[in-house]
Amino acid sequence: GYVVNRQARSLRTGRSQMIGLLVRDLGTGYVGEIVAGIDAEIAGTDHEMLLFTTHQQAREPEYVATFVGGMADGLLLVLPFKFEAYSELLNQRRFPHVLIDYEGSSMGPAIGCNNRQGAYDGASYLLSLGHRRIGFITGILTMGSSRSRLLGYRQALSDHGLAVDPALVVEGDYLQPAGYVGAHALLALPEPPTAVFASNDVMAFGAMEAIREAGLRIPHDISVLGFDDIPQSAGVAPALTTVRQPLHEMGRQAVQMLLSYIKDPDRPFEYRELSTNLAIRSSCVPAHGAS
Repeated sequence: GYVVNRQARSLRTGRSQMIGLLVRDLGTGYVGEIVAGIDAEIAGTDHEMLLFTTHQQAREPEYVATFVGGMADGLLLVLPFKFEAYSELLNQRRFPHVLIDYEGSSMGPAIGCNNRQGAYDGASYLLSLGHRRIGFITGILTMGSSRSRLLGYRQALSDHGLAVDPALVVEGDYLQPAGYVGAHALLALPEPPTAVFASNDVMAFGAMEAIREAGLRIPHDISVLGFDDIPQSAGVAPALTTVRQPLHEMGRQAVQMLLSYIKDPDRPFEYRELSTNLAIRSSCVPAHGAS
């Protein structure tokens, strides 16, 4: 019936054997897949996971300070609101941490995917189906990943000899209502798009809802493409074609990186970039009149 006294062990070893995990919320399959990868990797170590959800930007620095104060040996941060607000605290103390899906490798150790290439491949796929008016719903444009996805979309159009129509780009926030509102705005254009590319799957679901409300059929009247490949993407009707991020693997490798920094806090910062690929399903078909 012996139970380890964690406080006593921490005093003896100088380690809490805890890994902190900071996420905005647990309401999306995107976060769930990353957390599942983290949990699977931690299970094979002598560490345990301590999860905090921020929900709002103001609480994030407070929670980070709590972890740095001895609650955990290291910290994983999934899409932090504003890492700049406390990056100096982490870096000055060489507190082991890894940023997940955050483009800003010069600010700390990070792991993510090639967002620009993924968006380029997604837009190129739609172009290969004959679509020439492709609506794009961005993520939060203060985030590097969102800007990279927008750049990939623009580059694909340019490489196919098409100018970017500003009216076809609407700003979103990675939440489903933004996809719904953005699709409504695109459908209201004098010349609406024949395809909608949302910067994540959750917004794609919102766009699909708006398209159906407008009396249009997916994909017969308009194609829809997402980004992330969360588990729900294969279950919607029609099944969503999307740019697949290796979210589970991202979580696993983030733990591996963090443990290496816990072992050696003076290791040089590393940015690790994983590849994306297309998950082609039923939500995209050739544009009308395209061969």
